[in-house]
Amino acid sequence: QVQVVESGGGLVQPGGSLRLSCVVSGSIFSIYDMGWYRQAPGKQRELVALITSGGTADYADSVKGRFTVSRDNDKNTVLLQVNSLKPEETAVYYCNAKATVESGTFDYWGQGTQVTVSS
Repeated sequence: QVQVVESGGGLVQPGGSLRLSCVVSGSIFSIYDMGWYRQAPGKQRELVALITSGGTADYADSVKGRFTVSRDNDKNTVLLQVNSLKPEETAVYYCNAKATVESGTFDYWGQGTQVTVSS
């Protein structure tokens, strides 16, 4: 019954910016880490940014200084501000949340949102 829904992707020119959002809902006891991952064509899925329940953020080296992750625990949301986008960062961006439900603690994934960086 846990739902993870991303939004905010789209087509943007090189150097442009987007704000991606993710909302987690359902019968949830608690949410721990939340993160953003991306998977480009022909590549492995990689961690982009991770934020703990206390608000501590970590980023992949390739996005440091350009991407910012934040969360609103009251709304069970996590945001990813992506700036100065490069064409090679075209990918499906996925939201992940580690959450405790009645049956245990699991990683939940959204369906992804497409980010295309092209002129």
